[in-house]
Amino acid sequence: MTSPHITGKPIKKIAIFGGTHGNELTGVFLVKHWLENDAEIQRTGLEVKPFITNPRAVKKCTRYIDCDLNRVCDLENLGKEMSEDLPYEVKRAQEINHLFGPKNSEDSYDIIFDLHNTTSNMGCTLILEDSRNDFLIQMYHYIKTSLAPLPCYVYLIEHPSLKYTTISSVAKYPVGIEVGPQPQGVLRADILDQMRKMIKHALDFIYQFNEGKEFPPCAIEVYKVVEKVDYPRNESGEITAVIHPNLQDQDWKPLHPGDPMFVTLDGKTILLGGDCTVYPVFVNEAAYYEKKEAFAKTTKLTLNAKSIRSSFH
Repeated sequence: MTSPHITGKPIKKIAIFGGTHGNELTGVFLVKHWLENDAEIQRTGLEVKPFITNPRAVKKCTRYIDCDLNRVCDLENLGKEMSEDLPYEVKRAQEINHLFGPKNSEDSYDIIFDLHNTTSNMGCTLILEDSRNDFLIQMYHYIKTSLAPLPCYVYLIEHPSLKYTTISSVAKYPVGIEVGPQPQGVLRADILDQMRKMIKHALDFIYQFNEGKEFPPCAIEVYKVVEKVDYPRNESGEITAVIHPNLQDQDWKPLHPGDPMFVTLDGKTILLGGDCTVYPVFVNEAAYYEKKEAFAKTTKLTLNAKSIRSSFH
């Protein structure tokens, strides 16, 4: 007797976004290459569209022009009337929703891969928005297994009060890819290679799924966001302490109560309180200083997926 499995429609339309943040150059570099020569991302039966998401920010090599494109893709912004006063990125989100959405509709693209770099020491990271999505859990399991022994982490951003309105959420299956550490405005061959492999394995998985391959039940370890931690600040809002050397570059590693988090210039150490071990991510991310986020605390858990097979076969 076969295990109960989920059948899904074959995946047809895929987009690969680069330049959502214009100074995260790996995605920009890869997408520009694939716009010229897309042989390596094509698979039989799939329509794969590479796309530069924020061309003005890419041209200026800056994260964004008016506001963060990866934070404005909610229905309120997408529904605003077009006007001169709208921030550039809100207009751009509406254009992207028109091209690849509409969000939450049957007509939207099946999958959007959104390529990002982080200045944090996070290695290969997949962003998951829905812990109940068997298809994505299976895909992430496949990518992790294919990349081994190179580690690949899964960051689960489900949270009751932290609302993520990512640009990839226009698609039925949003996939965020973060690879670091890489400074803003810089390219690194090792990071390029890792991101390229993640996309290759993802497309291979989708192709095999469409061909009727059954993927048996699987489990993956994920790191679920719990809360964001700001730097210590004075009354004027200025930072008064920096990430402690023991925490710097230690993304995904356990941080225990009593471990140092920050240190001041006069050598005072600020320790993690509470009684829970957490796993820090986006430690000292350059782009998050403006968001008042020194790192995010996560908790580690296991997600299970049923077996899946395409209903096409």
